[in-house]
Amino acid sequence: MATTSDLKSGVFIRFENELVQVVEVEHRTPGNLRAFYQAKMRNVKSGRLVEYRFRSGEAVELVRVEIRELQYLYKDGDDIICMDPETYDQIPVNEILFGDGAGFLKEGMTVTLSFEEDNVLSALPPTFVELEVTYSEPGMKGDTVNNVLKPATLETGAQIKVPLFVNMGDKIRIDTRTREYVERVKK
Repeated sequence: MATTSDLKSGVFIRFENELVQVVEVEHRTPGNLRAFYQAKMRNVKSGRLVEYRFRSGEAVELVRVEIRELQYLYKDGDDIICMDPETYDQIPVNEILFGDGAGFLKEGMTVTLSFEEDNVLSALPPTFVELEVTYSEPGMKGDTVNNVLKPATLETGAQIKVPLFVNMGDKIRIDTRTREYVERVKK
């Protein structure tokens, strides 16, 4: 058994017979009171956020998680089909596990999945992706005083805000965590 000092962001634990992932943990020692760990955790099944205060040194049950990189193949309804490049097994993953990053997935991209035995716990798209802009309004000439952004549609159908100088047909790099434009990619 592990203790509260082993809690770190991203760790999976069993809490009240439910599997949760620690999102944020903070060690606090208030004045003349005992030290404690304040943890914010996300329930793997429901996605609900829970906050709990653990006593310092309290036992917690860590869950062993296997992290594998798979290849994104295609979308089938609410599932995203991924393939293990070693065994060629196809694994359906619920789109909700990818969050907002699901809109940036393109065939052949490498995604990171966390497994407990055969159950998929979490899914992460690549941190940065390069996609082509399929539609964007032309920017107004001379409107460069402020950091003005305009809407753009990407080849995957996702919509983001881009600077005025980005045009249709340009390849751009996007941060999937924040859904923000990073830079224009040279061809």
